[in-house]
Amino acid sequence: VQLVESGGGLVQPGGSLRFSCAASGFTFGDGDVAWYRQAPGNGFEWLASTTGNGLRTYYEASMKGRFTISRNNALNTLYLELSSLETEDSALYFCARGPYATIDAWGQGTQVTVS
Repeated sequence: VQLVESGGGLVQPGGSLRFSCAASGFTFGDGDVAWYRQAPGNGFEWLASTTGNGLRTYYEASMKGRFTISRNNALNTLYLELSSLETEDSALYFCARGPYATIDAWGQGTQVTVS
């Protein structure tokens, strides 16, 4: 199982970013995938999840409206779009495989700095 994030970077407050997570080594469309983040000194924070077919999405309450999770099973890719970014959104962002709180594989993370 391999998950590889890309698309992080430096962005100004109020800006937007779109991440990708390329999945391989398993049948991507078979199950839930999710995005988490970890800011310096903090634990992992769940952001959003989507079911295997992408028809259902779930968000941490404070993220809904600013973050959008989506997936393209034909491309084995998970996405996260972030808008109206704030300095507090600076963190390492991870994609992960599994239902909420039942993660069995993580990507290496992609850094976002809002400044």
